[in-house]
Amino acid sequence: MRKIDHIAITVDNPIDACQWYETNFGAHTIYSDETWGIVEFENIKLAFVMKDMHPPHFAFEVESFEESDVVKQHRDGSVSAYKKDPWGNIYELIKYPKIINTY
Repeated sequence: MRKIDHIAITVDNPIDACQWYETNFGAHTIYSDETWGIVEFENIKLAFVMKDMHPPHFAFEVESFEESDVVKQHRDGSVSAYKKDPWGNIYELIKYPKIINTY
């Protein structure tokens, strides 16, 4: 079974969206800038994307990708591939870097 990592919705101002969800729903902002932002709740993350930069989507955390996947590196160190389900919904497969303690 795969874990849903986040749901991404389009907004015209990711910074304002992060602040609004913090104030109104107690979310914690993980990251925000003029192009995208992401907040975390107890059970899921919600991403805010700009219409022309990222599609609205939902994401599953994975351990690996298929050879045919077009994998893209993100600024936070994660890698992902976007796909479509049979009904045309966009989903993302995302893998985060493993953190290794060296002490």
